[in-house]
Amino acid sequence: MAAGGPTAMDDSDDKGGLRAALGGLTTRGRSFLAAGVAAAVCAYVLGQGDLLRVGLLLAVLPLVCVTVLFRTRYRVAGTRRLSPSRVPAGTEARVHLRMDNVSRLPTGLLMLQDRVPYVLGPRPRFVLDRVEAGGRREVSYRVRSDLRGRYPLGPLQLRLSDPFGMCELTRSFSAYDTLVVIPRTEPLPPVRLAGEATGYGEGRQRSLALAGEDDVIPRGYRHGDDLRRVHWRSTARYGELMVRREEQPQRARCTVLLDTRQIAYQGTGPDSAFEWAVSGAASALVHMLERGFAVRLLTDDGMAVPGEGENGFTATQDSAESAGLMMDALAVVDHSDEDGLSRAYDVLRGGNEGLLIAFLGELDEEQAAVAARMRQRSGGAVAFVLDSAAWVHGESSASDAACEQRLRLLRESGWTAVPVRPGMDLTRLWVQVSHHGSLTQSAAVGGTTGGTTGFSGGWS
Repeated sequence: MAAGGPTAMDDSDDKGGLRAALGGLTTRGRSFLAAGVAAAVCAYVLGQGDLLRVGLLLAVLPLVCVTVLFRTRYRVAGTRRLSPSRVPAGTEARVHLRMDNVSRLPTGLLMLQDRVPYVLGPRPRFVLDRVEAGGRREVSYRVRSDLRGRYPLGPLQLRLSDPFGMCELTRSFSAYDTLVVIPRTEPLPPVRLAGEATGYGEGRQRSLALAGEDDVIPRGYRHGDDLRRVHWRSTARYGELMVRREEQPQRARCTVLLDTRQIAYQGTGPDSAFEWAVSGAASALVHMLERGFAVRLLTDDGMAVPGEGENGFTATQDSAESAGLMMDALAVVDHSDEDGLSRAYDVLRGGNEGLLIAFLGELDEEQAAVAARMRQRSGGAVAFVLDSAAWVHGESSASDAACEQRLRLLRESGWTAVPVRPGMDLTRLWVQVSHHGSLTQSAAVGGTTGGTTGFSGGWS
């Protein structure tokens, strides 16, 4: 990722002209200039010619340095590379900077500085010695953030100084890069959800395609195909032998619902209840994608991360790309102003959406009833209900009885609902919900599911 192309260190790069270059005088340069002017004035008043020559020398020296430095025509190219460009919160990334001198003249002393947000750490500064013509210098620094988000890096700045330290001029590249800090993910165990069909490989279940001509999906003829399956209309259209694809693999579907309502969470920061919910949703997304599910990310405002598959679900071949897209969305997700979960319910009630995994904040009686109705068309449903008051006060709120009533309502409607309090580990909760009997229904559209290969590491 380039931080900028070749940049000339000349007057064309400085919009303020020579006047702006005078602003680059250092404390030493300003002191020399002031002392020279003062000596010249005193020499004129006292009639001392020798003192006048000394004063002129002191005043002219910083001005000469400014002029020479301003007229210097270095051409350098800067390149920035992130390794990696997407990291989980709390994980370090390394930024590699490379400076190439593409001019025919060697450079002087260069001070390199990259702009980074305060949350990523201190601003990195490097001093580069003389770079020969056609030479190259490489430096690197590390950045780290405990807060997810998208952080710009750059633009890269070069500070050019004269040998006497009288003047410093800054030149900036125009390009910048973006570091994406995604939520932390936990490796979830490959537990078997009750009611799943086995396998997602060659032994996976299939469903027959409809018999109509419009529903036939032809493919190229392969050696050994039954000639009775030749699709003559497609053969004439494509100019090669095509056969009917009479059976289609069906993927299990999983919707991960993230409740982002501001009124449902208390507290802020990386250890807040909302950040636990975001991290849990990210872990579930990655785990289900690794198991072969077609996954969709849905929030309480009814917005889903767009996918190439049907109804926003991930397509068959783009799981890695879809995972990156969803993780990028979770990196910047914030609280919504929604009062309830009705918009998410409108999306889910359209049809059988397979397995539903929800990370919910505090629920009142009305929103608990809305969440309960979401279960009607799901093949299976599990809810992690966060007691955000416990994150703030260090203990459960006084309305424990009301919370238990909300959980009971969800369970009676078919949810596997578990309360989440500070210190609870998602991995243990994941194993706990797998033992409940509410997931006995098939989680797939057409009865198929993912295999049992679990996710073995965090997302990077």
